[in-house]
Amino acid sequence: MSDSTDALVIDLPAHLDLTAAGPLAERFVAARGEAIAIDASHVERLGGQCLQVLLSAVVTWKADLTPLSITKTSEGFESGLRLLGLSVDSLLEKEISL
Repeated sequence: MSDSTDALVIDLPAHLDLTAAGPLAERFVAARGEAIAIDASHVERLGGQCLQVLLSAVVTWKADLTPLSITKTSEGFESGLRLLGLSVDSLLEKEISL
């Protein structure tokens, strides 16, 4: 995790489930081109669809050479990542494949 002082903060909701995936994707689309810091400190539950949105954002921001960080996490967020086979570090290390 890293801290970005000039980044736009995107606060993740408590329940990152199917119904949250669309609005979450829209938030990332609206923020494209800006450095962002993701605050996952309120997340209680992380589902596969929202993980896909987060993975897409990480790859997109890397392709755009724009900073993206996860500045705060909750136990629920980290536990959800572990259940889906990832960690915060591995999420941020996703490579761009063409």
